[in-house]
Amino acid sequence: MITYEYPFNERIRTLLRLEDLFDRARCFLARQDAQDHHIALLTMFEILEVSSRADLKSDLLQELERQKQVLLSFRNNPEISEEVLNQVIAEIEHCSSALFGMAGKVGQYLRENEWLMSIKQRTGIPGGVCEFDLPSYHYWLHRDSGSRAFDLHGWINPLHPIRDAAAIILRLLRESGKPAKITAQQGVFQQMLAGRVVQMVRIRLPVDSQFIPEISANKYAVNIRFAVFGDDPRPHSSNADVEFEITLCNL
Repeated sequence: MITYEYPFNERIRTLLRLEDLFDRARCFLARQDAQDHHIALLTMFEILEVSSRADLKSDLLQELERQKQVLLSFRNNPEISEEVLNQVIAEIEHCSSALFGMAGKVGQYLRENEWLMSIKQRTGIPGGVCEFDLPSYHYWLHRDSGSRAFDLHGWINPLHPIRDAAAIILRLLRESGKPAKITAQQGVFQQMLAGRVVQMVRIRLPVDSQFIPEISANKYAVNIRFAVFGDDPRPHSSNADVEFEITLCNL
């Protein structure tokens, strides 16, 4: 199955972006080629920009504490596994402790690294990190892969509490909804929310499906129009009936 997720607010949008960026950084950091490590470094700069919101850390801490209190209310519920419940609570507590231990503004240690910031500044210019622009960076890319990976881990790992907090919150959010199988008549579907609070909608289709959901939503309704690719690489609206799975999620 292929999953499409649409966030309803800026906080969830930020968490999804961070999740995507950390996944990309992990993928390219695991490789050994200099160009892969270059992409990992550029991705780290993107993570720094996305996580630069002054209230991000406090928002994450507050949400983790709120979820912890919700889970604690499930204690002694015969329908809930105490072992699984305690495991998730312990995970939240560990993540909250790591987040709380992050001193100052997120990524401040990176901003204080003049060499890294000189690279970051040049990456905003097309082709701005050529060897004649940044010979020291050119030298770094020609070091052995182990040395580059060691440096990259040293720069990225202190950001992992942000990654882990986002992962826990998104996992709980995704698990909060109940999937429903729907058919979009002539490629169009609308669901009124009737006062229901929703933070994210998830659409799942078979991986070999030709249909692409184009989603728009507000606090009143979710609207989905399915598109397909034509002869040219540009999607256009479909008039076919489309079977899909929808999940409305809210913490």
